[in-house]
Amino acid sequence: MSENNEPSRRRFLNRLWLLLGGVAIAEAAWIVSDFFKPRRRRTQDADEGVFVAGPVTRFEAGSVTAFPQGRFYLARLEDGGFLALNRECTHLGCTVPWVAEEGRFVCPCHASAFYLRGQVLSPPAPRPLDIFPVRIENDIVKVDLGAPTRRQKFSDSQVVRS
Repeated sequence: MSENNEPSRRRFLNRLWLLLGGVAIAEAAWIVSDFFKPRRRRTQDADEGVFVAGPVTRFEAGSVTAFPQGRFYLARLEDGGFLALNRECTHLGCTVPWVAEEGRFVCPCHASAFYLRGQVLSPPAPRPLDIFPVRIENDIVKVDLGAPTRRQKFSDSQVVRS
């Protein structure tokens, strides 16, 4: 049999396989080229990534308020200062809940515990909870969620007062 006399179904399937192979190669080339392209930098507005927690009067002294949508806790210290604490444990990144009855944060994964200011109460956490920058404008508490600040110890300069 010569090539021109092949059944039309076989010719169709051969061409279909060639077409699908070409599509797969084009897709792979697109993925590889996207991988090596540099990311586009976004221009940030001054208030992009800023979470408005609410008025200062909303938060009682010695309280902790969870903000699940912002992934942080806003702690109002006894002296009236504010700390925005990251919810991730510094040991392995588990979400650390606030246990109001005990007055501390307790990690459910490996039992690390943290004081109200985020300092380590009991290991295995190697360092205090990370914090987000807080600012108070016109008696409104705002938290910058751009990136948490990694800290090695608690310092009074980390507390924002109104």
